[in-house]
Amino acid sequence: MPYVPVPKDLTKVKTKVLFNLTKRQLLCFGGGALVGIPLFFLLKGTMGTSVAALCMILVMLPFFLLALYEKQGQPLEKILGNILKVTVIRPKERPYRTANFYSLLERQAKLDKEVYDIVHRKGKTARR
Repeated sequence: MPYVPVPKDLTKVKTKVLFNLTKRQLLCFGGGALVGIPLFFLLKGTMGTSVAALCMILVMLPFFLLALYEKQGQPLEKILGNILKVTVIRPKERPYRTANFYSLLERQAKLDKEVYDIVHRKGKTARR
C-alpha cells in the first residue's frame, strides 16, 4: 500500500494548476517570458548572444522573484508595500497620545457654564 504524507497545516498548501506550478507562478513566468524573449531577439543582432541573454535574464529576474519569493505567507509585492509604507508614507515619530477622559469632562463643564451664563444674562437684559 503506498504511503502519502498529509501536512497538518493545510493553510500552506496551494493548488497546483499546470506543471506543478500555481496560477500566480504561471502568470509571473508568462509575463517574464513575454518581456524577456522579445528583448533577447531584439538585442541578439546588435550586441551578441551572450550579452542579449544576460540582459534577458536581468529583465526577467523581477518576474521570477514575484513568482517565487514568499516570507511568512506574504508575497513579495506585499512585503515591498509594507516597507514603502514604513519608510516613506507614515511619519517617523508617532507620539503616544491618550484620550484623557477627565480633561474632556472639564472642557464640557466649562462650555456648559459659558452657555448657562450667556442664556441667563440675555434673559435678565430682555426683562429689564
